[in-house]
Amino acid sequence: MKNTKLSKYWDTLQSSYWFFPSLVLIAAIALAFTMLYLDRTGKSETTQLWWLYTGGPDGARAVLSAIAGSMITVAGTAFSITIVALQLAASNFGPRLLRNFMQDIGNQVVLGTFIGTFIYCLLVLRTIRGEDYSPFVPQMAVTVGVVLAIISTGVLIYFIHHASTIIQVSQVIVNVSNDLDRAIDRLYPERIGQHPPRQVGELLKQFEQQSAPVKAIKKGYLQAIDDEELMQLACQANVVLCIKTRPGKYIIPSTSLVLVYPHSHLSPKLVKQIQKAFIFGNERTEQQDIAFPIEQLVEMALRALSPAVNDPFTAIRCIDHLSAGLSRLAQRDIPSRYRYDDHQTLRIIAEPTTFEALIDRAFNQIRQYAQSDTAVTIRLLEAIALIATYVETSKQRAVLRRHAQMIWRGSQSGLSEECDRNDVEQRYQQVLAALDAEANESELRQL
Repeated sequence: MKNTKLSKYWDTLQSSYWFFPSLVLIAAIALAFTMLYLDRTGKSETTQLWWLYTGGPDGARAVLSAIAGSMITVAGTAFSITIVALQLAASNFGPRLLRNFMQDIGNQVVLGTFIGTFIYCLLVLRTIRGEDYSPFVPQMAVTVGVVLAIISTGVLIYFIHHASTIIQVSQVIVNVSNDLDRAIDRLYPERIGQHPPRQVGELLKQFEQQSAPVKAIKKGYLQAIDDEELMQLACQANVVLCIKTRPGKYIIPSTSLVLVYPHSHLSPKLVKQIQKAFIFGNERTEQQDIAFPIEQLVEMALRALSPAVNDPFTAIRCIDHLSAGLSRLAQRDIPSRYRYDDHQTLRIIAEPTTFEALIDRAFNQIRQYAQSDTAVTIRLLEAIALIATYVETSKQRAVLRRHAQMIWRGSQSGLSEECDRNDVEQRYQQVLAALDAEANESELRQL
């Protein structure tokens, strides 16, 4: 990943509710001083502009005071509605989905606009003088304040629509599915040009005996690994690094992060540099953890299947988006765990995230919860049949076949009606036919 740390910081800023409103606040302050400067210097040529504010100081104060008071009131209301939306999201969809709502740029724009307009009006209001002093009415600045009020009214209308949209379950599922698609495109490019595992066999025989671990000194979720930094360190120290963990795992102090070969090249300085390449946080992110959006969709499906909710239609939607994302992933090359430098020397052995493991994470828990639900069971088999049309290796077909068998066996004991079991049996046979057809096509392509 390029600029891994910078990407991580940017992701953190996007997930905060203070960053974008702060930028808007700074822009509002700059705009206020700019407009006041133009009014004081007379560079705005206000006498030639018919649409500018032409009232006296009392009228200007009244206009700006009304705008400022209404903006801070609306900002408080918008913030309250946002908090309610977050509470609903946490209770209905799961607390791990709060991060998706925090990243929503629409709410940040709304809050920034209201607060920025409020600050702008305050800064302009303090410069207006009446007859007791040297009279000054910043006509240009007051007019801009009115324009900002009009814009804020439009933003308020947008916010009412947006707040009612983002908490709809269909929209939440689509947003998580889009995160999954972006993670697939980012982590698994369509063509990645793999290298054959040269010089690996002899190395692995003596790797464990002649390597030394670099252990974690922090605890938390591993959010990202700066692989470019690790490659540079490995080249400089002339070592091979075997990464023993992957993004998404929870790490505790003294957990082995990397094995360094040969151990004689390991120094305290190199240990600290390697540790800095591992980025930790309090929660998982999809930056390098493709399993995270998959598990978010699974979590929504499980909540929908719980007896307290009993909403199989939401679970079916989650399965549809899981099948779309996994079908997309099946068409991509999984990067080799062996990474080479520019001189084709092995430098890094990564911890792989396999297609088979992601299939397990996507279907295992839903299968277990849906054994007594005919519609969800049938949709699971249909999803596997869809994914089967895109897989290319026998190993991928084997894991799909295994899941289809487990779903079918679970339905035989979980469904009481013979008609329902027959429907599941029919879908199961369609999955087997799709897998066999894909296997035959693969053999023909190899010939």
